[in-house]
Amino acid sequence: MAEPGGFALPEEWDRRVAGALAFVRRRISGEYEVDDFGFDRELTEAVLMPLLRPLYEKYFRVEVSGLHHLPDEGAALVVANHAGTIPLDALLTQLAIHDHHPRQRHLRLLAADLVFKLPVTAHLARKAGHTLACNEDVDRLLGSGELVGVWPEGFKGIGKRFTQRYRLQRFGRGGFVAAALRHGAPIVPSAIVGAEEIYPLIADLPPLAKMLGLPYVPITPTFPWLGPLGMIPLPSKWMIEFGPPVPTDGYADHIDDPMVVFELTNQVRETIQHMLYRLLVRRGGAFSG
Repeated sequence: MAEPGGFALPEEWDRRVAGALAFVRRRISGEYEVDDFGFDRELTEAVLMPLLRPLYEKYFRVEVSGLHHLPDEGAALVVANHAGTIPLDALLTQLAIHDHHPRQRHLRLLAADLVFKLPVTAHLARKAGHTLACNEDVDRLLGSGELVGVWPEGFKGIGKRFTQRYRLQRFGRGGFVAAALRHGAPIVPSAIVGAEEIYPLIADLPPLAKMLGLPYVPITPTFPWLGPLGMIPLPSKWMIEFGPPVPTDGYADHIDDPMVVFELTNQVRETIQHMLYRLLVRRGGAFSG
């Protein structure tokens, strides 16, 4: 309980300190669990998510809707648009589901190879429950009844120019649909508005990107001109919406049919595109909405 001014009462501080000490003791003694992918639920909930929460609640002022379309239990595939130069949209979607879904489910994110080639990023990604976007890992997660998140545009989405904002890029070859079909898992189309404006990409440096082994080196209105300050994201207004699920359990006889995969992929993509248009109208101004 807290006092009216927002300050914690002494007994609440005692509980917080005791909880923090117990957390540190468990970390030192190794009395915590991780799953086969390295997911550390306790660390994610006690440390990683609280670091993101001020950005989510105060800076980007995220509004989330449609959470009732996510199942309370069992496997499902959340498919969303990707943007923003760095993948903050995926992390904030993970936080939105955990904080606002009645069952506080953890969204297991599928990440690109590059994420697991960077020393610190790779370690934190594993701890947060992320895994490689490959068939083997997707099958294991869906087969275990997990809620899995995929951003099919990949680097084409987060690295597109600001002039192409909110225009979906190609959704690969539909591998996410094939995975959902194999497990009869519903596909939940999801739209994210706000990420396009945090780092408006106006140009790229392909030669430097190739030399560094990166998909792109962004040039924005603030980076690299302002140095480290240019890495501060702009405070756009965010909205995240989860749409009605697309069922896949009726396609048991068409799992290997490329036309079925193509049609479902296109259906999900078109659904997300229309959701984006509706959200943009609802939001209004990018920074004052």
